[in-house]
Amino acid sequence: MINIYDVIVIGAGSVGVPATMNLAKNKMKVLCIDELSSPGQGNNKKAIGGVRASHSDFGKIRLCQRSIDIFSSWQSKHGEDIGWHQGGYSYVAYTEEDEKLLKDLMKLQLSYGLYIKWLSAEEYEKLVPGINMEGLRGATFTPEDGSCSPLLAINAFYFKSLEYGAEYRFNEKVEEFILTDNTINAVKTNKGTYYAKQFINASGNNARELSALLGLNCRVIPDSHEGAITEPVKRFFEPMIIDMRADKGSQNFYFYQNSEGQVVFCITPDPPILGTDSDSTSEFLPLCTRRMVKLFPKLKNLKIRRQWRGQYPMTPDGFPIIGRLKEYKNFIQAVGMCGQGFMLGPGLGELLTRIVQKRLSRDDKQILKSFDPYRSFFGMEKFK
Repeated sequence: MINIYDVIVIGAGSVGVPATMNLAKNKMKVLCIDELSSPGQGNNKKAIGGVRASHSDFGKIRLCQRSIDIFSSWQSKHGEDIGWHQGGYSYVAYTEEDEKLLKDLMKLQLSYGLYIKWLSAEEYEKLVPGINMEGLRGATFTPEDGSCSPLLAINAFYFKSLEYGAEYRFNEKVEEFILTDNTINAVKTNKGTYYAKQFINASGNNARELSALLGLNCRVIPDSHEGAITEPVKRFFEPMIIDMRADKGSQNFYFYQNSEGQVVFCITPDPPILGTDSDSTSEFLPLCTRRMVKLFPKLKNLKIRRQWRGQYPMTPDGFPIIGRLKEYKNFIQAVGMCGQGFMLGPGLGELLTRIVQKRLSRDDKQILKSFDPYRSFFGMEKFK
């Protein structure tokens, strides 16, 4: 018997699992295929868990606002603790240039409906007692942003999708698409062939390789980032803290205290480290912790439990590639999340369902403008 699905999602990660969940919730017969052994075994489990709507683009702001709604209400709606903590996000300014950049951007963010405010240095010190006040000019603060456990969240979405009737095939690698002209009929994996009416590429690091099976040039190239986590301690600050100042070996760094009291931190390497090597390095901890302790001396006695390395599947302009393709009318790209797949995932899962159903709203169409697969890729997202 040939199984024919309404939709096949390729990739069971930060985007693929929420998409599968929402498609199944909307009564579609959906199959999700992943070459790894279980959901979230790619970059989802390497995400640090930050969830912000404080972006510089209408599309990202709207999608992440919806993701925040889903994360923040999950426990009350479904009875599962996924580690949500609404501590907010803050971008600190120690230079006149950064202050101007943040304040100018605030005007745009406010026009897009983001709840954001400027805090003076004195107001910020009350929010983060012990922050280095030398040269601090102030900070933006978005109190509705927060953090969530990527491990707990993806498992919650996965089991909920099973309740809705979704199917999964793990340890299966897509090797071929079966075509009739510009229509995809099926995918062939190393274990079987699966037919569907529509297909979604949510394959993360593998976006380029999967697209190449269709003769498509998908402009996604992963680069590596490292993160680490400390022992749990009593809460001593609330927001994610982002320092945008460049320094030797890094563009910026950021850290927060999660729902269990652990401090999670990451750095944006400069120059970028291209590729998918996931081995940790000896350079990361001294580079990042030096900057962190200088900014927030209270961190200095914390014990680090572990570090890890994951990838940001990057596009040239820092925006995802989302949309239905002209070359194959039943193929939808949902790739190039640029390290923000976890925070975009729940909102994007709903949007992908509406793309499949061909019932996009006016807001949806505006959101998708920034993510158009056929855009020029010029420019750069300000806070990627």
